[in-house]
Amino acid sequence: MSTLQEPARTNRADVLRFVLYSAIGIFMFFVPVTIGGKSTIPLDHIVTWLRENVGAAVPYYALAVILAGTVFPFVTGSWRASPVKMVFAFLNILGLVVGCALVFSVGPDWLMAKDMGPFLFNSLVIPVGLIVPIGAVFLALLIGYGLMEFIGVFLQPVMRPVWRTPGRSAIDAVASFVGSYSLALLLTDRVYREGRYTAREAAVIATGFSTVSASFMVIVAKALDLMDHWLLYFWLALVVTFLVTAITVRIPPLSRIPDDPYPGVEHQPEKLVTGRRFHHAWAEARGALHTAPSLGRNVWDNLRDGLRMAMSILPSILSIGLIGLVLARYTPIFDWLGYLFVPFAWIVGLPEPLLAGKASATGIAEMFLPATLVAGQESLVLRLVIAIVCVSAIIFFSALVPSILATEIPVSIRSLVVIWFERVALTILIATPLVRLLT
Repeated sequence: MSTLQEPARTNRADVLRFVLYSAIGIFMFFVPVTIGGKSTIPLDHIVTWLRENVGAAVPYYALAVILAGTVFPFVTGSWRASPVKMVFAFLNILGLVVGCALVFSVGPDWLMAKDMGPFLFNSLVIPVGLIVPIGAVFLALLIGYGLMEFIGVFLQPVMRPVWRTPGRSAIDAVASFVGSYSLALLLTDRVYREGRYTAREAAVIATGFSTVSASFMVIVAKALDLMDHWLLYFWLALVVTFLVTAITVRIPPLSRIPDDPYPGVEHQPEKLVTGRRFHHAWAEARGALHTAPSLGRNVWDNLRDGLRMAMSILPSILSIGLIGLVLARYTPIFDWLGYLFVPFAWIVGLPEPLLAGKASATGIAEMFLPATLVAGQESLVLRLVIAIVCVSAIIFFSALVPSILATEIPVSIRSLVVIWFERVALTILIATPLVRLLT
């Protein structure tokens, strides 16, 4: 049995704060609402409203964030911290130049092509630039007042044995799938720096649960003419993604990351609970409530973290993302990289293994690229498998890699590339037989 210590006696204020703050957080992130014919989470509705009502100012806001993110490493001197930070600091300058070109419509035709610079800016930079700081405000309610601890106790029997992460990490997985991987990473980084995740747990969550949102899956499904098979695609993508994660946590490089807390912070592991789960869940939630900062302080801390993450991500999206798109369009590098996946496609009998390999390889640059390469193909099996790869691969350089590198989560670029390869190969091997069986 757990040796959990009882916090102070429950009072109405505890119950009110827990219920009210958690309910607002759950509503904002997890409850789809239909407004104007569009069904999505309230947070997404707020971002949409801002884009529609102050749309003319939004590009300039994004450019200001990019400028701040470019200048910040040089002002603080953090660009000298490591070779990787030095490279990204100078790539940020490229991102700033590209951002100025796009905002002021001054640049070469290839950059202004609809599926190049404008795609990165309108589909990635602006949504991420808005949703991360705004979402961070409501994230304070979701993670700061006992909800993670409460749910974590109930999900311990599933999360720990299958994915080797605490029960509370289920919040990260759901936040990513229904909301935004960037917000899920912000959540993971915050919990890691507070000592509630170890380095390995944070790395597993960042590379195994921070997948694209369900709304992005709709875009992929439409591009590949899969809406008639939407439920099949949705559930297969969900199952395959987490099956792949269950395997990757048991092999290098994830299995070799130290199980240590954030440097200088005392580890606060979940206490093992074997009975009376509701009692222990509420005791854990009360403990978090009694140590939580005031609402104003918590919101401010999360907003500040959100703005810092947006500053780190946006310049990289325009620099690294653009480089990836240029390589995919104008060089054979992804044709060569695609040969790595041809044997896996051939083993499971995936149609057009050469095309499947190249399409899968392009996902490391931008998550949507695999779908563009197989759009219009006759084979339903091929289209479904590649659509699942778009979700399950998780790692891509146009946004997720910069997002992870903007956190304190200790995963190197080399490790991210290896994890990406493992995830794509395993996805092809697992998804193809399942798709054949169910179609």
